[in-house]
Amino acid sequence: MSNFRYKAVDRTGTSIAGVIDGRDHAEAAVKVRALGYYPVEIKSANAAEISRNGNAAAPAGKKKITRLEILLFTRELADLLDAGLPMDRALTVLIEQSDSEGLIGMVKRLQGEIRAGQPLSAALGLYPQAFPPLYANMIRAGEISGQLPTVMTQLAEFMEKEQIRRSQIIAALTYPMVLICIATLAVTFLLTFVIPKLTAVFKSLGAALPLPTQMLLAIAAVVTHYGWLIGIGIVVIVVGFRRWVQTPSGRRSFDHFRINAPLFGGLVRKIVSARYVRTLGTLLSGGVPILDSLEISSTAVGNTVMSDAVLSARSGVRQGETLSSAMEKTNQFLPIVVHMTGVGEETGKLGGMLLRTAGTLDFEVDNAMRRLTSLIEPLVVLLMGGFVGFIVLSILLPIFQADTIVK
Repeated sequence: MSNFRYKAVDRTGTSIAGVIDGRDHAEAAVKVRALGYYPVEIKSANAAEISRNGNAAAPAGKKKITRLEILLFTRELADLLDAGLPMDRALTVLIEQSDSEGLIGMVKRLQGEIRAGQPLSAALGLYPQAFPPLYANMIRAGEISGQLPTVMTQLAEFMEKEQIRRSQIIAALTYPMVLICIATLAVTFLLTFVIPKLTAVFKSLGAALPLPTQMLLAIAAVVTHYGWLIGIGIVVIVVGFRRWVQTPSGRRSFDHFRINAPLFGGLVRKIVSARYVRTLGTLLSGGVPILDSLEISSTAVGNTVMSDAVLSARSGVRQGETLSSAMEKTNQFLPIVVHMTGVGEETGKLGGMLLRTAGTLDFEVDNAMRRLTSLIEPLVVLLMGGFVGFIVLSILLPIFQADTIVK
């Protein structure tokens, strides 16, 4: 079987581009028609082209499908299936009511694959960037158990909570970042445009300048004459840091620092732990086997140190240990996570217990974020006010000194 890249149009005239397999061009064309498309062009495609284009089945020239669009698709499909609509009709409703061209093209392709006899979980494999392993595995578990509407509802709730958590973190950091940017711009303006104009005035006084004024003038001179060099240095440091973080060793070192940092390490560990227990609890509640659930959860935690700890716990479970004891041996999981996991194993309700633990951790993270934000805001204002006060003092001291000399 070979891979063929095709261009086609659907019944509405929308351009579709994708990749399909077949023995030859003729069979590929037949398969494209079976999807409900009219083939315009079919040519051979190698594996490198497919991997570069990842989301190959998306409509030609359309924008990438966002995380929020996938969330809305999941919630709406779950509601339609729960209402008793068959899969094909539910997808048709989503196509008719969606305003996103990218999402419409994706749903049409999924519908075509399902009409050709593929299950939804297999069709989702055409969009690996939009639907991660967690998503596809939960859908597959729902199809096997015959509880797809229930599983999709659980998946939608999981995605909604992740989206809410992400939005809360962004909202909590927005105001402090705005303050920092304003403070940086204000100080840069003073050092670059205001202070240099006062330098000649201070020198004309003919007296030795106070130490704060000398320091201010020296700082202003460095910023004025070497500001471009400082800017280049900052860019080099940022780019170098990002490239270092992208390396395996750099990523591991940075992740280790994040969860062990003195001020915010505990908060980061709680955020990562909440993501882990919510992912694992959702997968287990959806009927995914525990070994598969742990493997998928290790890719979803967003921290290589914790990911290694999850995989280590998975190895222990495979060897016959309980999950709670295997997690405790890694010394990376919070005590509440280990204890609640043990309780869930004893009661036979591990999935539900992990989801309750995620809710508890979310509450703790919310409180910690509010405390951290309330600490950062006055600290930024204090630092900004202190530096502006230093500038004002440095400017006034020579004037007071000159006035004293004249008298």
